[in-house]
Amino acid sequence: MRRADQACAGAIVGLSLLVMAAYWITQGGHRGGLIEIDRAEPLIIDFKLDINAAGEAELSLLPGIGPIMARKIIDSREADGPFFALDDLQRIKGIGPKTVDRIRPYLLPVPDREHVAGP
Repeated sequence: MRRADQACAGAIVGLSLLVMAAYWITQGGHRGGLIEIDRAEPLIIDFKLDINAAGEAELSLLPGIGPIMARKIIDSREADGPFFALDDLQRIKGIGPKTVDRIRPYLLPVPDREHVAGP
């Protein structure tokens, strides 16, 4: 490269570094504020499911309930009828009192027997 080409390339590189440094400073880099995701509050999602109407995708979002257990809940609901109390979930193999207590905050109250359609 000729001397003039080297000087031009050096000027472009130098200008690029200055622009990057200015961007870094304006974004709070000197304060350590570039990566706010590390300091962000955790996102809390609040949802309530109707155990007698929720689908497999919704049920699998419950803590301790994956896709397989969600499928078991739906199969039990279809074979044995609706759940008349949240504790009725214990009729499913693999769901005990601790699991029911863990998912209880995410479930809507189950209506009385006379208000539930089905057998």
